[in-house]
Amino acid sequence: MNYILSDGYHREDLFPFTFTRPVCEIRVGILTIREKWEKWLGTTVSSLTEEYLSEKFPLEMGKENVVINESYLPNADVLAAIQSLKKGEALMDQDQYIAYGTDDAKTPFNSDDYVLIPYTSDSLTIKHTWDIFSKNGEALQSDFDLLTKGRKSQPISSTNQVLNPENIFIEEGATVEFSILNASTGPIYIGKNALVMEGCMIRGGFALCENAVVKMGAKIYGPTTAGPGCKLGGEVNNSVLFANSNKGHDGFLGNSVLGEWCNIGADTNTSNLKNNYAEVRLWNYKTEGFARTGLQFCGLMMGDHSKCGINVMFNTGTVVGVSANIFGSGFPRNFVPSFSWGGASGFTTFLPKKAFEVATAMMERRGMQFNETEARILEHVFELTQKWRNY
Repeated sequence: MNYILSDGYHREDLFPFTFTRPVCEIRVGILTIREKWEKWLGTTVSSLTEEYLSEKFPLEMGKENVVINESYLPNADVLAAIQSLKKGEALMDQDQYIAYGTDDAKTPFNSDDYVLIPYTSDSLTIKHTWDIFSKNGEALQSDFDLLTKGRKSQPISSTNQVLNPENIFIEEGATVEFSILNASTGPIYIGKNALVMEGCMIRGGFALCENAVVKMGAKIYGPTTAGPGCKLGGEVNNSVLFANSNKGHDGFLGNSVLGEWCNIGADTNTSNLKNNYAEVRLWNYKTEGFARTGLQFCGLMMGDHSKCGINVMFNTGTVVGVSANIFGSGFPRNFVPSFSWGGASGFTTFLPKKAFEVATAMMERRGMQFNETEARILEHVFELTQKWRNY
């Protein structure tokens, strides 16, 4: 059977992160959603996504396909239900499909064409940007159990102070010395060749993925995830960084999500709680208004390739698009469109040519190349988001 992950119903609800990737490439817990499904299914999967993303994330169809709504995270029960599907059957969670069997994944799903199988799913779902951090603890525990089952951790150095060592897993090549690791509130996973510098205080759940770094004296509260190649410093609480993003200096990041290739300047702070303790609202691209989150704590949602300078102050519930560059004193607006340049005193358009120069320089520092495929995706995002740059 060939398995395909589809953007399903919630791609626009997950902007700005899905401007530059399918839903399945979102990281929550330790793994991306795609990596989770591949681990559970024991096979590779491809993506059914927007045409402008398909060059980087191509669709691979077989004679028999099961298309899975990638807003759903795998568990044993939903996996068994999906694997039992036949062609022409659809597993339905009320009015949304969880998965369906088809010989042509490119034909849009129409419930009239399928035998509908009602299913009440208890799997985690990622349907809004704030789900990424607010459900990170449950996803992290699930991934930790999956990745460490039947395996033995590398030894924990005696220089560390440790609580619940049985809930800590250190991969080969990782280094952790002279730090405090408290896994009593959630698992701590240290990925391959990752580094925790001296004097760090880490309270689980926490995932430090491959080649990521926690800098000296950092204070990390879970559930927090630093994806591959990320750098963490200062104070971080319940936040997710996808990959190759830096929050390496003093300052506070809380209840927030950073995409890939973001950089947070020294002493930058994010507010995650309103002064009146009211529910936080976040900009919604679909409705072009501010949506209720149901959360009292919610910080910064920042899309790929966005940066901010030193001492920037972000208001509670700020959404920053793709390839934005924010600097200066005062609080910038709590919705910063993609390809914006400026801060509280005002914004201008950050033209793609200049944005590509920054992306090229940052990626080269990690030994990676900003190629034409990446440029075409960002050029499309620039056009797609033009209507919101009405400064």
